[in-house]
Formats: sequence, C-alpha cells, structure tokens
Amino acid sequence: MERSALVAGATGIVGNNLAQHLLERGWSVYGLARRPAIDIPGMLPIAADLLDPASLGSALRELRPTHVFFSTWLRQKTEAENILVNSVMVRNLLDALSSAGSVRHVTLVTGLKHYLGPFEAYGQSSLIATPFREDQPRLDTENFYYAQEDEVFAAANRDGFNWNIHRPHTIIGYAVGNAMNMGTTLAAYATICREIGRPFLFPGSATQWNALTDMTDARLLARHLEWAATTDAARNQAFNVVNGDVFRWKWMWGRLAAWFGLQPAAFPSESLPLERQMSDAHQIWSDIARKHRLAEPDLNRLASAWHTDGDLGRPIEVVTDMSKSRRLGFLDYQATDESFFDLFTTLREKRIIP
Repeated sequence: MERSALVAGATGIVGNNLAQHLLERGWSVYGLARRPAIDIPGMLPIAADLLDPASLGSALRELRPTHVFFSTWLRQKTEAENILVNSVMVRNLLDALSSAGSVRHVTLVTGLKHYLGPFEAYGQSSLIATPFREDQPRLDTENFYYAQEDEVFAAANRDGFNWNIHRPHTIIGYAVGNAMNMGTTLAAYATICREIGRPFLFPGSATQWNALTDMTDARLLARHLEWAATTDAARNQAFNVVNGDVFRWKWMWGRLAAWFGLQPAAFPSESLPLERQMSDAHQIWSDIARKHRLAEPDLNRLASAWHTDGDLGRPIEVVTDMSKSRRLGFLDYQATDESFFDLFTTLREKRIIP
C-alpha cells in the first residue's frame, strides 16, 4: 500500500533527516513548515502556520497523507505558554486533516523532558529515576509534552488512527537555524576556540562531566520513527530512542577536541556556561565567516548556547533504557562520537565551519 508522509517541522534536525530517510525508502513526503526547505530533492514543500487554522486548511485541502510525523515546537517564556502554544499546534494540524479521513498513523516526537521536567523545573521532581523507562509515570508538574500527547490521544479516539510517541535524548544531526542543536553549537564553539586561542572548556556540571549519559543520532531516530509507524507490534506505544552506547563527557570532550586539533582544557574550578563563554562570540564568528568564506555568518542560526547549557548543566545522571524497542526488533546502534564526527564533516563540506 502506498505510504505518504506529512512531516511537520521539516526544516528541523528531526524533520530534515526523517524526510530524507523516507524519500530514500520510497515514500511520498510533504514537508510542512512556515518556510519549508526546498533543498531536499523529492520532498513537496508545504508552507503553513500551525497556529493559523485558516492557513492550514488552505495548505492541506488537497492532501491525503497516510502518516503524520509531528517534530516541531515553539519556545515560549513560561511553561504555561509552552503548553498553550505547542498543544494548539498539534490540535490544529490533526483537526485540519480529520475530515479527509486518510490518516492511519500519527507520530509525535517529544524528548526526555518527559522524565526530567520542563525548563522551569528541570531535574527537580522527586519522581525522577534513571535509567528512564517508558512506563514511568508522568511527573507531578505541568509539561507541554504531556499536553501534546493528550492532543494526539484525543484525536486518535475521534478519528481511529494509530499513534506513537518518541522520546529521544539530545539529538545530533545536520540542520541550520534550529533552536536545539548541541552538535552545531559545539562545532561553532570549538572553531572559535581554535581561531582565537581560547581554552576548550567544558561548560557543564561536574555530574555531567563524570556520570554516564547517552544521545540520539537524527539518522537513527528517522529509522526508528519509520519502524514504529510500520510495525504492528509497536502501535499505540511510547518509545525511548537513543544510540545504544553510553559515555562520560570527560571522555567525549577529549574526542571532540581532537577532531578540531585542540587540547581539551581541564575541568574548570568554577561553572562557565556556554552562554557566558560565548557572550562576545557573534562578531568573532562574523569575522571567522568572512575570513574563511563560510556559508552562514550569523551565529544565531548555528548556536543555541542556552539549550546546550541546559543539557550539560544537569545535576543528575541521564541514562535512557531502550529495552522495549529491542524486544520488538529494533536493533540499530550508533556510536555517539562518530555521530559528532559525521556531523562535523558535513558542516565542513557545506562550508558552515572552516
């Protein structure tokens, strides 16, 4: 049976890699965004605003997707605003597609804030326990991920489609202009350190430096999204998605430094978040871009220091269990240091970094 996918958030790390993967697998793919990418051969761009029902209705009127993949969000000042805005986007999209009756499956991509809590209460709940498993209860705090899930569940009950929720850890993958992009942020930071002779200092907590953690490659996530959406035994379930290896940042930091020809600095005696270290970096980056004729001179489109600080500054261990997927047959594995190296190579090939 022909499969057609509507990817909401096709310009982001998840959506970009998912669209390319599905196209390679023979799917018809529609990429929805306010300013959809036009550089993915074979993807049909759909320009629409998820907060504007009229815009959605007009843009989607002739579409009959069998599968919907929702992989976008808009950051707001408070969690209450996050809940309002991000749940409405899910509701508006599923409402706009409801009358056509073509949707058989809906996939929602959230993340480990399901277990860690929202930015306002990050890592503070007494219910947090690692390794994270999908059957752990929701935290005792409001969370826009929960509100998005509830919108999917309500629409599934109304329209009869199947669903999956996917909870990746920090995602490594290629995308420019993404608000949650540790890989490209660290590539820009390392480039600045090398160019002007700054020490390559780990910006996070002692816990993250010393404890075990894991990450998620966007390419592995894309394969997992398709697998769950097309595997009967995976229907109507939530899944964690990580690479399959674990590491300590005190080891990984040296690996990243070596790729850029740097010596990693010793763990600092005082906390030095990346936002603080890069507070003067915009003009520095502009100068680097001009010197090396890079494709993107605006550091704001490459680095999200606030998000990287949030991940690396966590005061607790973060390890994710993938047993459910393994039991059901998804056995893919990706070494995380190689995920970084592959991304850095792509950034260099595309003239994003020198």
